[in-house]
Amino acid sequence: MGGVSITPRRAGVALTALTALLLTGCAGQSGGPAVAPPTTAPAAPPTPSGSTAVDPAARAAALVGTLADEDLVGQVLMPYAYGSSATEVSEASAAGNRTLAGVATPAEMVAKYRLGGVILVGFSADDPTSGNQVTTNVENPRQVRELTSGLREAGGKLAAGPAGFLIGTDQEYGVVTRITDGVTLLPSPLAAGAAGDPARTEAAWRAAGTELAAMGINMDFAPVADVLAKRSTVIGSRSFGADPRRAGAQVAGAVRGLQAAGVAATVKHFPGHGLSAADSHKDVPVVGQSRKVLDSVAFPPFSAGIDAGALAVMSAHLDVTSIDPGVPATFSRKVLTDVLRGQLGFTGVLVTDGMNMPPAKRWSPGEAAVRALDAGNDLILMPPNVTQAYDGLLAALRDGSLPRARLVEAATRVLTMKFTLADRPAPAMSTLDSPEHRGAAEALAAGAVTVLRGSCAVGVRGPVTVTSSGGRDRTRALLAEALTAAGVEVKPSGGTKVHLVGYGDGAGDLSADAAVTVAMDTPYLLARAKSPTLLATYSSSPASMTALANVLAGRAEPTGRSPVPVPGLPATSCAK
Repeated sequence: MGGVSITPRRAGVALTALTALLLTGCAGQSGGPAVAPPTTAPAAPPTPSGSTAVDPAARAAALVGTLADEDLVGQVLMPYAYGSSATEVSEASAAGNRTLAGVATPAEMVAKYRLGGVILVGFSADDPTSGNQVTTNVENPRQVRELTSGLREAGGKLAAGPAGFLIGTDQEYGVVTRITDGVTLLPSPLAAGAAGDPARTEAAWRAAGTELAAMGINMDFAPVADVLAKRSTVIGSRSFGADPRRAGAQVAGAVRGLQAAGVAATVKHFPGHGLSAADSHKDVPVVGQSRKVLDSVAFPPFSAGIDAGALAVMSAHLDVTSIDPGVPATFSRKVLTDVLRGQLGFTGVLVTDGMNMPPAKRWSPGEAAVRALDAGNDLILMPPNVTQAYDGLLAALRDGSLPRARLVEAATRVLTMKFTLADRPAPAMSTLDSPEHRGAAEALAAGAVTVLRGSCAVGVRGPVTVTSSGGRDRTRALLAEALTAAGVEVKPSGGTKVHLVGYGDGAGDLSADAAVTVAMDTPYLLARAKSPTLLATYSSSPASMTALANVLAGRAEPTGRSPVPVPGLPATSCAK
């Protein structure tokens, strides 16, 4: 597949066409006056080489000029819905949709509120974001494809239908992975940070993006650009690491990979959730570092993602005291408009973090949506009540408390991104979990395995007994299978003990008699482990277990370096 060509972050848009179109007003709108063009034009990625298609920004501006107020409002909303199908749902899902939006099915929600897109939600093991994932839309890839086809059919009937329809999800890989069955599972971002090879990261994320596109998903709320400056359980292995420059190179690789496959990347959580150990799914974390620290630590990975052409950035529910104390960044013009737009030069779509999270629920859904747009967001994600968010935005538009120019600007950015992604044929479903894609994931995972204590020549003599904390039967089975394939005998007991620890495990989960202890998430726990050999894979994906097995079997050397500092241990004990 050809890549989506993206301009650098500071490339401007030719405003002549925008001005001419927007000054005519919105022909179909309900009583709105003509408006001037947005003060900050959205980025205009060029069409692929050799194409004679109209520029996406010009197409967006032309379409905006025909939309009614109701269409403009709908384009900036991206809720979730209940049900695994667009048109046929269970009674329980219908009841959930009626409470959320006054309709029974996702397709009816799209039609009634003229939505710009929908986010697919779901649960994954050890998911630190589970608090605001109130339902699931995900069962298997074919079901997802049928759901997205139904949603896209509903969106195509709207006035904004020619631009296409946004369907997003949080496919970060690692602990936050919405679609887990029947797809290629990449190792976690922290594992990619340990591998330290942006080219491998790009190849793996391109494979993953191709699979998302095959299932009908064209927007991924990834990669995470948060620098892991604090030992955070909510960010943890979702981050590429603690070094801003190295993390930034990984973010850029993931952005390029996703967007080469036709999936919009969303760099998150601006201005940097990794600077606080608190969880915004529970309250408003305070980011108390100085502006100098923000500039040097938090912002570089976001700048790297923007420079790589990221079509979207996600704002975070963080109290950034050095910029706008007491105001969550999602609702702060100083953070979003002055810093992200002004200082970092981002011109694409700015999407909120989930508006059903506690920091955003201090206001009614309508007022919160208005405040978020006014601060500079373009897309309102997961409002807790779609009816109230829609009605609140429409009322604010008509009474003037939400400037029409701000709404037009937001809708134009969203439509520009849609046109940038449009007109691309979906990859075949046969690409899912293909040997080529598994190979890309395995190459990335192989580069991640790190020795923090012991020799580079890790190879253990069989037989091996695999144990774990936290009831990780599936992971133990994956490693046992991979060890057997690598020629190592595995026994239920009595062999050389390899002990696995993972997300959320405490010191009590360590095994004193293990010859090898392996951290499959953040490696901090290894600081208290007594095993003579300490390894980290940072991930429990099948690819990571294959890579670990090859190291244990002596068939591969562990070349990774810990992307976060572990007290008392070097980044690697391998002498090179």
